[in-house]
Amino acid sequence: MMRRLAAGLAAAAVGATMVATAASPALADPGLDPDVAGGRTSLSLDVNPEPARKGRPLHIEGKLSVQCQGDYISGLVVVLRSDRCQKQEGWHRLAWKRVEILFQPAGSGRWEHVDTVRTSGNGYFGLKVPARSSGTFRAVFEGSKYLAPSEGTDSIRVFGYRGHRH
Repeated sequence: MMRRLAAGLAAAAVGATMVATAASPALADPGLDPDVAGGRTSLSLDVNPEPARKGRPLHIEGKLSVQCQGDYISGLVVVLRSDRCQKQEGWHRLAWKRVEILFQPAGSGRWEHVDTVRTSGNGYFGLKVPARSSGTFRAVFEGSKYLAPSEGTDSIRVFGYRGHRH
């Protein structure tokens, strides 16, 4: 009797696991990329002012979004309320994700690390850095198991100051 009960419980547990896995939309949807079982992301970046004066602050701002295709990661991971797509929403901003900011001086082939920031609760990020030289800023979201990577760039021209006026 105990063996039958234990076997029945084990079968029920295996059956429940199979049902939960099959009900997952990312696994059941053949239209999703198998390497990224989740949403396509978009990262926008804007650096102001343009052009900038050397030594003055540059404002680096951006937004990280995911394309809504139903509930893009529902059933696979626990998501914050701010990471769920609403009805009739084409793109949704992603909260609390890490974004790396890089800079490539004009004429250089190397990217320099500037800072790593997190998006706010509404998907935006921002930071201030001093203007040093002309070049290109790049923001990189590395993605995750359920979100595709993305990046955005913005070029900036920096001009030097001409000395003090008396």
